[in-house]
Amino acid sequence: MKKTMFAMAALAALTPLSGAAQAPSNVTLYGVVDTAVEYVNHMASAAPTVNNATGTITRQTGGNRFALVNSGGLSGSRWGLRGTEALGNGLSAIFTLESGFGADDGKSSQGGRLFGRQAFVGLQSDRFGAVTFGRQYTSMFDAFASFAPLSYAPLYDPSSYLLGPAFRSDNTIKYSGTFGPVTAVAHWTFGAGATALGVVPVAGSGGETPGHFRDSSGYGAAVIYASGPLGLTVTYDQWNPAITAGNAGRVRKAGGAMTYVVGPAKLFAGYRWGQAENSVDTTLFRDDMYWVGANYSVNSALVLKLAYYYDNLKTVRIGQTAAATNPANPWQVSFTADYNLSKRTDVYLSMAYAKNAGLNFDSSPNGFASGYFLQQGSNNQFGSAIGIRHRF
Repeated sequence: MKKTMFAMAALAALTPLSGAAQAPSNVTLYGVVDTAVEYVNHMASAAPTVNNATGTITRQTGGNRFALVNSGGLSGSRWGLRGTEALGNGLSAIFTLESGFGADDGKSSQGGRLFGRQAFVGLQSDRFGAVTFGRQYTSMFDAFASFAPLSYAPLYDPSSYLLGPAFRSDNTIKYSGTFGPVTAVAHWTFGAGATALGVVPVAGSGGETPGHFRDSSGYGAAVIYASGPLGLTVTYDQWNPAITAGNAGRVRKAGGAMTYVVGPAKLFAGYRWGQAENSVDTTLFRDDMYWVGANYSVNSALVLKLAYYYDNLKTVRIGQTAAATNPANPWQVSFTADYNLSKRTDVYLSMAYAKNAGLNFDSSPNGFASGYFLQQGSNNQFGSAIGIRHRF
């Protein structure tokens, strides 16, 4: 009892002194809760089975699905902590911890990670930009974020098809700096921590393997320009997923996009080149993706968003031994009407139609990762959802 009282007294005596020595700091709790009721047709009951030796894809039977969506509607549900500490001379320490969850069941997203969306710490200079360390978004994600007509909405923006599965990377060093109208971003990951899907080699090594520096490594850069009504961006991304230690392939993406504001409308257009190769430089996947879109502010409360996505598939090889094929090119049209009840709460209607793939381009090139599995005998899919989003 005496030891406990002594420890408490010592802590109380030291706290004012340690507090006085600390620089001004603040921590912000923030988050989004977003869910919707969704209808999807031609939905298979399970993911297709893939024979990597023959390249055969077998789809499952299914039908229409009514569900409360798990991944969010306009935004992925999340909560997070963001903090800064002023260190003097325009320098600050910064950190972000961000956790994703399903609003329908409360379970953690991103494979059950506690802070699967973001987890990083770093230094930020008013003059020179920021350097951060941890799990964070790639340069390509940042590059296209303001050039995606649906703002990477889980319903119905094929962002994972656009960016690839490693758009969040573990073990990453990242730089970002804004100089007038230009923002520059670059990153390097020692091990992306993502699993390559479909035609891309499956990652058996998480990176940072002794003697195998290249395994699961990646890097990229982007330049973003925004001045007046015009926005422009160019970006490059490379990821080197490994099947086993020392057996790394190569997934490369590059692209550019633009936006232009005309009165209450914002116009979008973009292009992304992509190619995946195995460790002996055999092309497993090659495509050119295009998109156009528009946002229109009807009034201060109502915003309408329309987008069209098209992918020109040139080469698809299921597995590393099957023959290359040239499947039908997928395309998708998406529409959202978003009505703001307040600054923090909005309700929305979202609809999309996809051809030659499931919604969000759920197909073999992205390993059927979006979860909108097409049922056997179908080559198109329609989805519609009504939802609510609250930000805090």
